Amino acid sequence: MLNIEWPMLVIAALLLVSIAASRASFRLGVPALLLFVGIGMLAGSEGPGGIHFDDAGIAQAFGSVALMVILFSGGLDSDWTAFRPVIWRGLVLANVGVSLSAVLVGAFATLALGFAPLEGFLLGAIISSTDAAAVFSVMRTREVNLHDGLEALIELESGSNDPIAIFLTIGLTGILQSSDQSLWQLIPAFLLQMSIGASSGLFMGHIAGIVINRLRLNLEGLYPALALGIMLLTFSGTTILGGNGFLAVYILGIVIGNTDIVHKRSLLRFYDGIAWLMQIAMFLILGLLVFPSQLAPVAFDGVLVALFLMFIARPLSVIIALARSRFSLAAQLMVAWAGLRGAVPIILATFPLLAGVPSAGTIFNLVFFIVLASVLVQGTTITAVARWLGVNRPGGGEVRFPQEFVPQVGLASRLAELTVAPRAPAVGRALVELGLPRGALVVLITRGGDGVVPEGSTVFAAGDQVLFLIDAEALEVVRRAFAAEPTAPPA
Repeated sequence: MLNIEWPMLVIAALLLVSIAASRASFRLGVPALLLFVGIGMLAGSEGPGGIHFDDAGIAQAFGSVALMVILFSGGLDSDWTAFRPVIWRGLVLANVGVSLSAVLVGAFATLALGFAPLEGFLLGAIISSTDAAAVFSVMRTREVNLHDGLEALIELESGSNDPIAIFLTIGLTGILQSSDQSLWQLIPAFLLQMSIGASSGLFMGHIAGIVINRLRLNLEGLYPALALGIMLLTFSGTTILGGNGFLAVYILGIVIGNTDIVHKRSLLRFYDGIAWLMQIAMFLILGLLVFPSQLAPVAFDGVLVALFLMFIARPLSVIIALARSRFSLAAQLMVAWAGLRGAVPIILATFPLLAGVPSAGTIFNLVFFIVLASVLVQGTTITAVARWLGVNRPGGGEVRFPQEFVPQVGLASRLAELTVAPRAPAVGRALVELGLPRGALVVLITRGGDGVVPEGSTVFAAGDQVLFLIDAEALEVVRRAFAAEPTAPPA
């Protein structure tokens, strides 16, 4: 038998220490992701742990899977109604902003650090994108509650700008390996990848909503597994077709998360936990991969690039990308400061490392140093900067309801009871399939004298007495589905 007890013990210890560190991060004011990396470095070959790990291929493969799950989870928990007003600005920021940032950092690395132009541009491309894992975790745990659609814009950008950074990194790495390719060839390839990725994500998202609602599995625990299978199918199928799988799974998550599906709360809770597990494991592995002694020689250059990125390249690219938007200068500066770097740039730095690009080792260490500086400086000051710029809204964040299926109700809502007629459109259909309007909340279903707590998967039968909390406008729509006149609510 394989002796797996000791590896399991080490993994358990690292996981438990990381979870304890996440608790301590709130007290210390340091982002948890930074502590995860630190734990990995301490456990590594040059730390007290002495775990030797230098396989960039394994780190890249696991990082890609982890990023896929994190993007899907982030999309699943996103509110499309909040994204809709900023969708075009977010896409411009995610693509034009990232490209401008890559060019500016590339020019700085060429002129100030002596990199060859293509290698400087490669460094810029690797660190150009903001990291969804870092942004999601910091924004949702640091009491940042931005107004004027800023939070939606920042989260939309962080989730959708990874594909172009991945594309530029792989494309530039290929050009450095082969002189037959040129930068201009990347443009049509990029458009093809993005269009296939977006179309695949939208298509699979709509298919997933239909499948999840109509399959009616007997066990609630199977629904997260079903969603996992759909996510893997979307990513792999899109990649095989020549599209961008990361963009596809992010859009897939957004579509599923904004569709009325059964057991949605279960899915959200499950993937929120899995996303955190992926973040912990990814940052631990990346911490193990780096050798702290190799960071010292690039520390000065790393500080220069990090400062240039945070105070010049990122703000300039954001201001240009949002030049014709309604956002004020203070809001634009907040977007710039919230552009945290995280695990994605470190994962991208493994591509030239595995490809054997001459300066890949220096680029990897520089990227690692820049990411640490970004998370440490920007991650710890994001709340203070939001208050200083006057863009942080006082009070709590989004209110979370315990029910699985909660349409919007308000003060004008009242109780009304409808009886399901024998041939009503609702007979034989699940609650989630009815497409109830906003302002209609099913409170209780009485069937044969017994009360039934409504869920998204609850199927209506003739004779059911359905108690609603509903407003007048929605009542007219719901009445047609149940084909019954409302009566006074029970005493």
